[in-house]
Amino acid sequence: LYDKKVIYSKPRLRYPSGGGCGIIGAFSGLPLGAHPCKEAKPMPTPITASTLSALVAAALAQKPTRPLVLALDGRCGSGKTTLIKLANGLLQPDSGSIRIAGMKPGVESKAIVSYLPDADWLPGWMRVEQLVEMFGDFYKDFDPARANEMLANLELSSKDVLKTLSKGNREKVQLILAMSRNARLYLLDEPIGGVDPAARDYILNTILTNYSRDASVIISTHLIEDVEPVLDEAVFLKNGRIFAHRSVDELRETEGMSVDAYFREVFKC
Repeated sequence: LYDKKVIYSKPRLRYPSGGGCGIIGAFSGLPLGAHPCKEAKPMPTPITASTLSALVAAALAQKPTRPLVLALDGRCGSGKTTLIKLANGLLQPDSGSIRIAGMKPGVESKAIVSYLPDADWLPGWMRVEQLVEMFGDFYKDFDPARANEMLANLELSSKDVLKTLSKGNREKVQLILAMSRNARLYLLDEPIGGVDPAARDYILNTILTNYSRDASVIISTHLIEDVEPVLDEAVFLKNGRIFAHRSVDELRETEGMSVDAYFREVFKC
């Protein structure tokens, strides 16, 4: 029950060796600001401690004008969700260690990481205003004024019970709560999959304009065309390996195509 102190938490899971979505290895922290090679690899690179730590370092690297936005792209089963769950401590690596800003995933790292899972997870019996209050109790960096402003802009009533909302509107509420934190790192797993196109434009613009300059966003999505205008970098996963890690501008210039077109070419059946 919600009493401002207790919230339901799923038990930790552990994939056996070789299980899950094919991801192997873990993060091993690099100094903040360390910048990985962004060039496409001639052969797919295994997701090992060094390659994953490079992704974390890139995501946390400070940008001078706006948040860094990095997309994780790949077919279903390539390891996108597994990667994000590892970074949140919801799965345990078979080997190596994970570091976010020098910390193992846990209470300390979650104080600077805002995580949006790819499924409904909030109590459906609660009103939206209760959820806003709950997030304010749990997270010191949560901004209720920002949350209420986004709810109003997307025409969502704070008096509504969550389970009475449509699937798309439930996803909007969950995304608003995640993005109303003043976090350093946002990990968003399919954040706009069920959101209508008009709301997508508002949400993506919010990511770029409402957050501190040293914040970073990692988005796992299949809707590359929709998020491409806000992307700085893209990491392509294929069969549990990093197929390419590219700067969006460099990819367009070198390949002569959009990120979405590149994805369709590389992963076509």
